[in-house]
Amino acid sequence: MKCYDLNVPIEDCPSEPMPPKIQYQTHETSAAQMASFFDATPEDLPNGMGWANEMVSLITHAGTHVDAPWHYYPTSAGQKAQTIDELPLEWFFGDGVVLDMRHKEKGGLISVSDLEDALSEINYVLKEGDIVLIHTGTDKLWGSPDYFNAGAGVSADATRWLIAQGIKVMGIDTWGWDQPFWAQKERFKETGDASIIWEAHRVGRETPYCQIEKLANLDQLPSPTGFKVSCFPVKIKGASAGWTRVVAMFEE
Repeated sequence: MKCYDLNVPIEDCPSEPMPPKIQYQTHETSAAQMASFFDATPEDLPNGMGWANEMVSLITHAGTHVDAPWHYYPTSAGQKAQTIDELPLEWFFGDGVVLDMRHKEKGGLISVSDLEDALSEINYVLKEGDIVLIHTGTDKLWGSPDYFNAGAGVSADATRWLIAQGIKVMGIDTWGWDQPFWAQKERFKETGDASIIWEAHRVGRETPYCQIEKLANLDQLPSPTGFKVSCFPVKIKGASAGWTRVVAMFEE
């Protein structure tokens, strides 16, 4: 089996408007702390070395993560929306499908017809439980301030269409599933239609579903189909999202 890493790292970088903060504790600086647990001294440890540790402060939406329905709205389909720890694990392992949207313009809106055309191009029919990954190429900007405003986003109608095909988990290699904020702002100013704001996320008010945001390396996959995806989110009680290590697995 060949595994492909589809994550951006959790790191303090200009791509994150609310960047993680990571404090690194070295083997040297931790020696006294480690030794104290054993009524020992640093001299009792190999070369005076303790353990390496990290103290991390970050939001649950930093790095590659899964959004839970609770993120979108307090209710979904008339019930309390599920938090990340309440979702079925079966959702997060399934057949992967990559849909190429690299032709879409910056700030563009991915429509139902865009999805249908991409599926026709790879001669694939979606089935219940597939995990759909949208490839825009925006991950190439990771590490720069341009990342936040780049890429296209998925429309509310396209999100509903995916859900109607039995898709519970869908992902994208941009900062968010919707259009970049600047593009939503422009459409709202032009139309005065407030339903434009966060339109795809708000579909979760109607039906529970999950998004993976900040994917990477979709261009490295040897095929857009024929692989499994594992994207189990970290179990954080009552949380709106959970970090995940997304892995595409091909049988060799």
